[in-house]
Amino acid sequence: MKTESLVPRIDVKSLAQSASVVTGRTVMSAYGRLMQETQGLGGDRLMTWAVRGEMPAEATGAGQIWMHLTADVTLSLVCQRCLGPVDVTVSIDRSFRFVETEAQAELEDETSEEDVLALSSEFSLADLLEDEVLMELPAVPRHEECPVAVTLEVSDPGFELASAEKVNPFAVLAKMQNGKAD
Repeated sequence: MKTESLVPRIDVKSLAQSASVVTGRTVMSAYGRLMQETQGLGGDRLMTWAVRGEMPAEATGAGQIWMHLTADVTLSLVCQRCLGPVDVTVSIDRSFRFVETEAQAELEDETSEEDVLALSSEFSLADLLEDEVLMELPAVPRHEECPVAVTLEVSDPGFELASAEKVNPFAVLAKMQNGKAD
């Protein structure tokens, strides 16, 4: 049986002040939105993740609160060419700076190169992990080379025959006008 751990809610400030690292592996079925993207496939797969907090000193002497997040997971998505399952590996390596309030985070996130989030003593790491993986999913998942032959044209085999058998209505009218109706 595969081992799994629950993604904790973390006190980001304490994590940064102690320069701690928290690691874990979580079964994919714990992430509802990701399971929707995979159409329920691969719920027993594991996402491995790690967070590290730090508080580097600024010029003013006060430290900013940072959290570094890494995660790796392989998801089973639907190939948009052959419509079969395709395994897509997603790797996350991001850093986040934390500020005191949600309003401050929104304001600073607009102008900052880094991602800015609001500080919380009960920060949902699971929500952040799921959001980051969802943002990294390819817009059009597909195999490099599909395992089955892919038909790249759309046609109805009977279409050509049916259109060849149709009589031009104007030709019928022309015959009627000339008095040669069949």
